[in-house]
Amino acid sequence: MLRTIPLLLTKRMSTAVVGKPGPVEEAIVATLKENLQPLHLEVVNESYMHNVPKNAETHFKVLVVSDKFNELPLIKRHRLVNNIVKEKLADLFPHALSIDAKTPKQWSPDYNLEPSPNCRGGFGK
Repeated sequence: MLRTIPLLLTKRMSTAVVGKPGPVEEAIVATLKENLQPLHLEVVNESYMHNVPKNAETHFKVLVVSDKFNELPLIKRHRLVNNIVKEKLADLFPHALSIDAKTPKQWSPDYNLEPSPNCRGGFGK
């Protein structure tokens, strides 16, 4: 039996980033909710960790838990999420989209999304 779990959690990993989500983050949330009907969804704007202008929306991490991933291998889950976001955002597609796509059986409410490493300045510096 599945427990009731929160549908959406947007995280802001920096105290420098305050306020409501930007249009790219809102579009990612809306399109994933619409297309995947997730049991759990986290969208983290990690742009502040990179050499981009303040309030940029270029780097995101997504944790999405959906029944639609049942029977799909991991690569097809990633492609599905990537294509959904790409179709919605077209010209605003983020520079980086890290995806953690799980079936309900693979996820538990105490799972923590791992923070990404700090930016090394590009080109593996």
